[in-house]
Amino acid sequence: MNNAKIAGLGCGALAGIGALAVIIILAIYGITWNNTAVAKSEAVQSQWANVESSYQRRSDLIPNIVATAKQYAEFEQETLTGVIEARAKATSVNVDASNLTAEQIQAFSEAQGAVSSGLGRLLATYENYPNLKANENFKELINELERTENRINVERNRYNDTVQVYNLQIKKFPGSILASFLGFDESPYFKADEGAQNAPKVGDLFNN
Repeated sequence: MNNAKIAGLGCGALAGIGALAVIIILAIYGITWNNTAVAKSEAVQSQWANVESSYQRRSDLIPNIVATAKQYAEFEQETLTGVIEARAKATSVNVDASNLTAEQIQAFSEAQGAVSSGLGRLLATYENYPNLKANENFKELINELERTENRINVERNRYNDTVQVYNLQIKKFPGSILASFLGFDESPYFKADEGAQNAPKVGDLFNN
């Protein structure tokens, strides 16, 4: 075997080793990227669960608030009925956390916005009833509602922050190529209906 052939074999071997090294590096990058994307996707689902949990806490408070207000026979029944119906509709909206879509979140947001509007009317109306306003149990329920509304706002913001981190992961090049190949889809942000992002001004009712 002459020197030219030996040199040719040496170059071929080096090229093969180089190609193998590139493949290994790409494989390691792909595995690392995939694991990171999975973790961030799970974080989005987990944070959405926190959003739903906060809204569920508000939903759990409503029956007690309504039941206490009903003790005052003159209280506007239409207002109470509106809150109850809005709550029933909101609790019937199901969102698949493992397959979040903009349509699902929009439906959820609209239903919860109706609850917020109903609660706002109830709180504005009950100020006209001094005896109800002085009820210690009702005061505590309203205070808990205020804390819950604040928690809802915090969890929604955290959800959107988590979505932003995940979406950047799958939209930045070259991750966008891997995302398309591995089936990672963009997650939707929580966009409240106009005005629904504002919690009822519960605390103001006790500052008169």
